[in-house]
Amino acid sequence: MKSILALSVFAAALAASAQPALTIYNQNFAVVRDIVPLGLKAGVTEVQYANATAHVEPDSVILRDPTGKHSLQILEQNYRNDPVSQELLLSLFEGKTIDFKVNSWSGDGQQQEKIVQGKIVRSGYVPHYQAMNRYDYQYQQSQMAMASQAGQPIIEVNGKLQFGLPGQPLFPDLGGDTILKPTLDWQIQSQKAGKFDGEISYVTGGFTWEADYNLVSPEKGDDVDLVGWVTMDNQSGKTFEKAKIKLMAGDVNKIQPQPGYSRAMAFEGMLDKSMSPPVSEKSFDEFHLYTLERPTTLRDRETKQVEFVHAEGIKSKTIYVYDGADVSQYRGWSYEMIRGNRDYGTQSNKKIWVMREFVNSETNHLGIALPKGKLRFYRRDADGQLEFVGEDQIDHTPRNETIRVNTGNAFDLVGERRQTDFNVDNSRRTADESFEIKLRNRKKDSPAEVRVVEHLYRWNNWEITTNSDAFLKTDSNTIEFRVQVKPDEEKTITYTVHYSW
Repeated sequence: MKSILALSVFAAALAASAQPALTIYNQNFAVVRDIVPLGLKAGVTEVQYANATAHVEPDSVILRDPTGKHSLQILEQNYRNDPVSQELLLSLFEGKTIDFKVNSWSGDGQQQEKIVQGKIVRSGYVPHYQAMNRYDYQYQQSQMAMASQAGQPIIEVNGKLQFGLPGQPLFPDLGGDTILKPTLDWQIQSQKAGKFDGEISYVTGGFTWEADYNLVSPEKGDDVDLVGWVTMDNQSGKTFEKAKIKLMAGDVNKIQPQPGYSRAMAFEGMLDKSMSPPVSEKSFDEFHLYTLERPTTLRDRETKQVEFVHAEGIKSKTIYVYDGADVSQYRGWSYEMIRGNRDYGTQSNKKIWVMREFVNSETNHLGIALPKGKLRFYRRDADGQLEFVGEDQIDHTPRNETIRVNTGNAFDLVGERRQTDFNVDNSRRTADESFEIKLRNRKKDSPAEVRVVEHLYRWNNWEITTNSDAFLKTDSNTIEFRVQVKPDEEKTITYTVHYSW
């Protein structure tokens, strides 16, 4: 007869024997590593493990002896995530009669309690977690439809059927097939008997982390101080006490599992510069790994923030960009449709973007791989108070790369763009188009350099035949004018482009 080993379901007991480890990915999953006290006999031992998260991927489970002294194999794994609930107990007692406690009020306002008996004809319980743990959309939909049709219990009281419970059900016991937490049941085969601490690893959902950056500029100038935070969110259904936590940054390819059987595996084992930073960073494979230096408790349904980068005196600059052509209404048009349409690109917007740019380098007091996240910019006012002046998102940014973000539209800078000439010669397969762009700086005492971006969208073969100002060719269909505009000055740029096809 197989022996049964019951394991502790309390996180504190496991934490006492070893430190759990957690690697959180910024794609809504994590890898958990924990210690499982095992007492195996030679042959097959049944083991119940009830300390996993509520979103464990059962087919990702790996169980091993980290010392390599014991060889073990999981012959069978059953995963159950239907912890005891009123609905589940009703289903276990379907066809049976149980007591219901009914509260009522007497004529003199006193609460009265009585017991009535009712036979559970239908419990209304439809287990659906298995469907939600799979990626079969049709299966999920069918389970949801079943739940909507059969989600209401039917109880027979005094020979009559009623929908809904007559009162609070009083169950005689929990039933022999209930669990209090999500549970993995294993049949483990071992060549020899022994007690040791096994290591379990698995992939689980319910975790996210993201980076946020706060950048503060002084009252005058564009230098910034940067503080970066990581925000971790645990919705896994499990608390991790004093865990060793790592954060993986990068676009890790994770395939959604297809419907089918799950198989577990068992292996034969083999700020102040004088202070240590709270988070260390290193390259790992093709990604970057951030390690919290101190053990951290991450509770279920808790959001925790940790500072991971702090830099001062970062050189940045403010860039003004005017991209005046509004072609949003022409999305999906082909070159053939664009070439002969006089009105294409003549709609103008007047907004000039404010961009902030800095280099992520050691010489610029940074030089650390920055995970994707939100950058918030603040500027200090004359009274010392910080004022919010814009935010944007960045992607994963390696060291020595330039970060450029859009923080809003300039209030005192205005652009205006209009088409002054357009001619098409279909016989020669050419077109000529001219534009006039006006820039106005309404600042009282600050000059501004505006980068005027023009998209040459009518064809790939083009030539600028006349231009009032020098320009840069930034790609095969884009040119850029860099124009200095003095305070209270209006500056006009003109150019003509010749297309041939």
